[in-house]
Amino acid sequence: MSKGTIMSGMRPTGKLHLGNYFGALENWVRLQNEYRSYHAIVDWHALTTAYEDTSELQDNIMEVALDWLSAGLDPNKCTIYIQSDVKEIAELFLLLSMVTPVSWLERCPTYKDQLKQLEGKNIANFGFLGYPCLQAADILIFKAQYVPVGEDQIPHLELSREIARRFNYLYGETLPEPEALLTEAKVLPGLDGRKMSKSYNNAIYLSDSEDEIRSKVSQMITDPQRITKTDPGNPDICSVYAFHKVFTELADLKETEEACRGGKVGCVACKKRMAENLVKFLEPIRTKRTELEANLDDVRDILDTGAKKAREEAKITVQEVREKMNLK
Repeated sequence: MSKGTIMSGMRPTGKLHLGNYFGALENWVRLQNEYRSYHAIVDWHALTTAYEDTSELQDNIMEVALDWLSAGLDPNKCTIYIQSDVKEIAELFLLLSMVTPVSWLERCPTYKDQLKQLEGKNIANFGFLGYPCLQAADILIFKAQYVPVGEDQIPHLELSREIARRFNYLYGETLPEPEALLTEAKVLPGLDGRKMSKSYNNAIYLSDSEDEIRSKVSQMITDPQRITKTDPGNPDICSVYAFHKVFTELADLKETEEACRGGKVGCVACKKRMAENLVKFLEPIRTKRTELEANLDDVRDILDTGAKKAREEAKITVQEVREKMNLK
């Protein structure tokens, strides 16, 4: 039995990596069995910071769809759609923007952080300032009670709650205040020890071939104090061991840790062992992706069907909002 409705999405920036998988996608695959789930490829959100070059947008949308389906999102269990195919979201965004104070948007922590991180990029536009309001429309259009998020996204969700609260105060109880659905996510570093990110060029992708995986793992940062393979190592500061904790069986993990600390296994051998475990983990995802790539029309049909289903629900919410605001 469904515990309620959840909504979440990702920007289409290209193929997904292990950080995307363990940070969100793995959780979505589990939650689709427990909740009425909506998952959007949020292409309008992508435009807020990448509006100047949209040449790869459609390809990136397909890459995300392929990775979602390959990793286990099931269109028979959840609704998968492209954000811009549900035009009602844009109307709700417009209507919610009428009641959202600019000061609420300006104080959003992520807005300030990205202005600094993307300094030099021309993002001083209304779309970028207003994207938390668009995010609220994404969620509220389905009257989602929960949003699966990490701790860093709670300020955004709180803004969605405030917008819903303000609308309800002005026009009467209409929109639920969505709650965070926090789940513990596995955190994997990138090849260089930093956060795994496409922009850092340090990511392992769900679609990487076996050879690509082995090659990337061979480049991973290990304990810098180990000069020879007989030197005692410290797995606590080793990126490879962080991967072992996720992809290696518990019994073998203990042996790997002890061998590292005792200088009984070299980093090269340790990397090879972990790479094989990672190859094995990703094999069914790669196999499914290959099947989907041979039938892209089927993938497009899934997205179209998802959009039609999402629009049916969205139209009901927008009509209710219009009536509450005395719009015809």
